[in-house]
Parts: sequence; C-alpha cells; structure tokens
Amino acid sequence: MKRTALIATIIFLSLNMFAQSQNAPKQIAATRTNATIIIDGNINDSAWSKATKLNDFVEWRPDFGKPEPKGSQTEIYLLYDDNAFYIAGFCHEQTTDSISKELVGRDVIGINDFVGVIFDTYNDKINGFGYYVTPLGEQFDAKYSNNGEDASWNSVYESKSMIVKGGWTFEMRIPYSAIRFGNKSSQIWGMNITRRRNKTGQQYMWNPVNPTVGGTFLAQGGLLTNIENIKPPVRLSLSPYLSLYANHYPYNNPTIKNWSNSFNGGMDVKYGINQAFTLDMTLIPDFGQVQSDNQVLNLTPFEVKYNENRNFFTEGTELFNKGNLFYSRRIGGTPLHFSDVYNNLSSTETVVQNPLNAKLINATKISGRTQSGLGMGFFNAVTDAQYATIEDTVSKKTRSVQTSPLTDYNIVVLDQTLKNNSSISFINTSTIRSGGDYDATVSAALWDFYDKKNIWNFSGQFAVSQLYGYENPGKTYAGTFHSLNFSKTGGRFNFNLWQEFSGNTYNQNDLGYFTNNNYLDHGLWVGYKWLKPNHVYKRLYFNFNLYYSRRYMPSDYQTLNINTNINGQLNNLWNAGLFFRIQPQSNDFYEPRVDGRVFKTPGSWLVEGWVSTNRAKKYSTSIDIAYKYASKYSSVFSDLFLNNSYRFNKKLTISLDDNFNLRYNNIGFAGTLTNTTTNATDVYFGSRTRITVENILNIKYNFTNMMGLTFRARHYWSKVDYHLFYFLNPDGSLSPSTQQFNNSNVNFFNIDMVYTWQFALGSFLNIGWKNAVASYDTDATQPYFKNLSNTLSSSQNNTFSVKVIYFLDYLSLKKKK
Repeated sequence: MKRTALIATIIFLSLNMFAQSQNAPKQIAATRTNATIIIDGNINDSAWSKATKLNDFVEWRPDFGKPEPKGSQTEIYLLYDDNAFYIAGFCHEQTTDSISKELVGRDVIGINDFVGVIFDTYNDKINGFGYYVTPLGEQFDAKYSNNGEDASWNSVYESKSMIVKGGWTFEMRIPYSAIRFGNKSSQIWGMNITRRRNKTGQQYMWNPVNPTVGGTFLAQGGLLTNIENIKPPVRLSLSPYLSLYANHYPYNNPTIKNWSNSFNGGMDVKYGINQAFTLDMTLIPDFGQVQSDNQVLNLTPFEVKYNENRNFFTEGTELFNKGNLFYSRRIGGTPLHFSDVYNNLSSTETVVQNPLNAKLINATKISGRTQSGLGMGFFNAVTDAQYATIEDTVSKKTRSVQTSPLTDYNIVVLDQTLKNNSSISFINTSTIRSGGDYDATVSAALWDFYDKKNIWNFSGQFAVSQLYGYENPGKTYAGTFHSLNFSKTGGRFNFNLWQEFSGNTYNQNDLGYFTNNNYLDHGLWVGYKWLKPNHVYKRLYFNFNLYYSRRYMPSDYQTLNINTNINGQLNNLWNAGLFFRIQPQSNDFYEPRVDGRVFKTPGSWLVEGWVSTNRAKKYSTSIDIAYKYASKYSSVFSDLFLNNSYRFNKKLTISLDDNFNLRYNNIGFAGTLTNTTTNATDVYFGSRTRITVENILNIKYNFTNMMGLTFRARHYWSKVDYHLFYFLNPDGSLSPSTQQFNNSNVNFFNIDMVYTWQFALGSFLNIGWKNAVASYDTDATQPYFKNLSNTLSSSQNNTFSVKVIYFLDYLSLKKKK
C-alpha cells in the first residue's frame, strides 16, 4: 500500500509539472434554412449559396500542418433546419483519375476517398458521431469514445455523390433522429470535418489535429456555434424481419430427413427514451446469416476467443466494453454443462442430441449520455434452458438432461466525462441462472486522467469478482484484480509503465473472456515517432517493450519478454516493419493442465519482418515472415502470411489470404494418465511437427452502391505428428517416455455467400448460402491437397436462406400521414 501511494504521489506531481501550448480551435456559426433541399449530389441548389462555408483544410497525415495543395482544395457547406443537418461539398481534383473509388458496400472503406463530418454534440472532447460518404455515394458511420472508434454503430441518413469535372461533389442529410444531443435552446457542438485522398496517402482536417498531442482526436476538434432552437425528435424505429431457411445434410439414415426448413420472424426496436438515451431491443433474433467462425485446432490450455459477428452485440456497445469485462459470445454460447453429459452415461447409453449453443430469447440495451457528461448503460439478455437427449441403445428409451438453465445476463455502466479528456467509470456484470447452478458478478471502477495539455495520463482499474454457490452451495468465492498505467501520450517520445494483478480467486469468465488468474505482471513500453516525411519515409515508429510476469501465490517467476520493432510508411505508400524478441527460459504453469505442475519452457528468440504495397493500386500484396528458434530442443517455428488482392474495376475485387505455419520439434502437452501405483496424475509431453495451412478466398462484386454480392471460402488444415514423448518431472524438466498418444489431423471448410440489396432507406433483402465441413482423424501422413480433396468429398452441411428487413421510422410515417 505504501508503494502504491508513493507511485500515485509521483504521478500527480508529474502531471502538474508539464504543459504544452495549444492553438485555440476554429469556430464557425451554423446557418439555419427554410429551403427544401433535394439530396442528389448536385450542389448547385440555391440554398447552398447562403450556407456556412468551410475551407482552409490542414493536412493531418502524413505531413501535419501543410495546407491543401492548389487544385485539390475542399469546400464544405453546412445548413440546418428543424429536422436535420445538411452537409454538401466539392472535393476538387485536377483530374478525375486522381479520385480513388470502389464499390464496397455500406460500412466498408476499401480504397475509397471520403469526406466525413464528426459531431461532438456534448462538446466533452471524448464522445462523438461520424457520418461519411465516398465518391460513389456509399456510406459508413462510426461512434467515438475514449475506447476508440466503434465502426459497427449504424444510423440512418441520406447521401448522394457525383463525379464531375474537376473532382467530386456530395450532399448529406443527417436527421436529428440519427444524432444524440441535449435539449438546450442554444447549443455549441464540437465538430471536425475530414477528407481522405487515398492515391496520395493524405488526410486533411478542417480543424488541425496534431498527432503529437495525446488524447482522442475529438479533443482537437473545432466548434460549431449558433445552433438555435433545435429539439430532439421522437426517435422510434422498427425493423421487423422475416426469414426462411432450408438446410441439407446427407445423414445417410432413412429415419432422418436430409432436408429441413424453418420460418422465422422477429423485430429490432430502437426507441429514444429522451433526448439522450436510446433503447435497443432485439425480439426473437435471427443470426443465421452471420459469417462463420474461423475454427482452429486448439492445442493451448486456453479457450479460443472468436470474433463477434452478430450486429446487435457489436453496434453501440462502447459503454459495455469498458474494463474488458464483456465477451458477448458468452450469450448464446456453449451450454454450461455441455460436456458433463458425456461423463454420466451408462454402458448402454448414447447421446443422440446435444445443442451446441444456448438459444437467445431476447436482448435489450439502454444507453446514452446526459448534458452533464454522465453516460449510463444497461444491458440485458435472456437465454432459454437447453436439454440433451440420451438414448438407451437396448431399450430405446430416451431421457432429457438439462445442459444449461434459463440464464439472465446483465450489465450496468456509469461513465462520467471530466475536463481535460478524462473520465471515471463504474461497471457491473452479472450472470443469474435458474435452479441450482451458481451465479456470478464482477464489479469494477475505472479511471482515465489526463493533464491539462493531454501530455500525461494516469489510468487504471480495480475489479472484484464473486461466484455465488460455485462448487459448494451457499459459499461465495471472491477475487480481486487491478491494473495501473502511467504514460506520456503527448509529443514524439511516449512511454507507458504499467502493472497488472489478478488474485488466485479472481474470475470474470461467466460474462467475460478469461484465461487465467493468480499473477502479478509489470511492463514498460517506450516509443518514438518520426512524423515529418523525408526522401525515404512518410512516417516512422520505433518502440521497445519489456514484460515481466510472476505467479502470485505461491510467488514464482513466470516469464520475461524483451522485444523491439520499427515500422512505418514509405514514400511510395508501402508499409514495412521489423520485429525482434528475446525470451529467456520460463515457467509455464498452464501447459501441464494439472494444478501445481510446471513446465520449464526453453529460452528462444524470434525475428519477424513484413511489407505491404500501396492498396490504392489495382494489384496489391503483403507478406509477413517470422522465424523463432529454441536451442534446447532444436525447436523451429516459421510462419509465412501472404495476401494478394486484385481490383478488376470499381465493382469486382478478388483477394486471397494464405497462411502457412510450421512447428518443428515443438514441445507441448500430449496427455495425462492416472498412475496406478500412486493414484497421481502423470503428465506427458511430446515433441511434434505441426503444419497448419489456411487459405481464404474473398470475392466482392457490387452491382450498384445499394446492391452487392460477397463470397468467402475458407479452408483450414492442421496436422500434429508426434515423434517423441516425454514424462514431465516434478521439477518441470522432461524425461524420455515410451508412452504413446495419438496424432491429430483436422480440416475445416466454410463458404459464406450473401447477396444484399438495400431496396429502401435502412431496409434490406439478404439471400445467403452457407456451406460447412469439418473432419477429425489421426492420420497425419496425408499431404495438403489430399486433405483438401478428402474434405470436399465429405458430407457437407448446406444452408440456404432469405431474409427481409424493413425499416419503419415513426417520424417518416407521421409525415406521410
């Protein structure tokens, strides 16, 4: 405690010792209009001649501070009325060939030039909303916070673009229903406008954003004044859906039909409770068309963390992601007692049905921020009870076993913004299960403090987890976690000194992602950046990292990691980097999979290099090569990643990702056996050759900026071929063993194809096809193409789907009526 108090004292003294001058932000007054503006991309409408005009953009990157070049200036016009903000612009280019454009679909940037307006409606320098448009009229939007950019956030607004002589023009209408703001009669918003010119690698800002200043880029926004007498509208929208699925799998069993089908209906609801808070609800959700998971062969002692592809759980969740306590894949994930079913069978019983996922009944989010900067969020989701079916193979009788109870998931968040881009937060997660299963909660306090000039930062988190009735009814297991960070974020020289602690009873696994506890880690990151372009590079970054970890109870050394890398963008818009790491011998307390055991991991070194070409070109490629060597067992790790992409025209792009991983003399866990003499668990390791090949083919064809087709095929193959086995000694060393364990050979193949048509504002027709194949065996002798051939000839699960989503907006319906 004395040491922590001393560190805190030094930190706060340091915060008061440093300052940096900062220019006053630009200010401009908004202009109200009574004119009717047609959003068609043509800015010759007479209303724009009376609009607020913005120009004099300044380069943000790579060469901060330079004015826009002559012939490529940006002109922006801004108006507002009782219902919406209107933004128009002329992005000048000397020739139309200088415009980088590609049809990629909504919420994808690709190689496009773009213009975006970012509103900080509460002027707190932390939270904002961004609305963007490309030269071909495609949209993407984002929500900003001190967690960064949330590109999954979606709003409904109008935009059109035109490519004209001398550049491209655009118009946007952003209704107030797509913005969150206060109810004051006179308002001042933070605002910035950005433009990207992709072929030159330049991005500009209306109000300069100095890359050497710490904090979010919103802290360096300008001011939009004279916003008078606008009122938050009634924000109510409904998105009902209907979906039809047909599934085919060749069971080769006359008692089971190969074809099955289902018809589903549900609704997403958005309702503005008041000017600041919004309720989002999904009723009887359908996520059948989301992209398939990138399944892998997992040889580690930890769970694989998969991406979240369900829109409801990615959109507008920045409040709920604070503290890294929320892993949304827990909701509707693997049932709690999925594996227990197989451990309680009689000799004549077999499992005939065991659902892989719990069924989500509904989910609700309420979130927003008051005029005083207090953000509040509430999240709730309910999953239904799941049951496995067990059959007696002799009597043919069946019985049901509950694998997951009715479960209620909750998150409550409070987040108060403070001056100087700072904030304090509180978050609580809870998992409440019906019946006799245990419940769990995690509560955390977070802080993020900057000094007046955003040069120095002190942040941290303190969390308490509690498991109620875990293993023993009526007993509560509590654990603690904390992290502390002191960093210099401003200027070209930066550093971060940090500590992270997890007690041996801390557990956030029920609603968060969790691998292990019982550690005390320290780290130092030091970085320097060169931001002024020269004849070789446009920007260059160097950093050094030191990481030291100890087991907390009983205290013992775990690992030391020292690494450094240099990376940057060259003048030809290529990106390149080099990485080097040294790791001395470590104590791995997790790989043995048995409490109290340790494996002494040999020391190693690793070198990695990568380069990627200019993405604005029709053909682009990137390559990443890594090599690792551990001398004790002559272990060699080599990785090669390749990406090749070709853009045939603005509609069609094909890309291929190839990933090759070779692990030779890789030492790892092989299995455990019960010692018949001592009744102890003996742990065995193996020396193995592991080869993994992953290929992903992506084809994108967009018919228009409202209609497109995506095709994604992925094949993953991994084989593990053991050639020596070892007994794990009590001191963590290995001794040769004659015990044998099986090899592994795994293939996953998936196709995800979706045709999407946005036939009306916010309304979509999606037609999908999903194909899935998975195979597991112990034959590690077959080469790659033989595995691919065998996989494609295996039984395949095919799903065909049609889904219609129709957007209904209360204000639009009221206006039509």
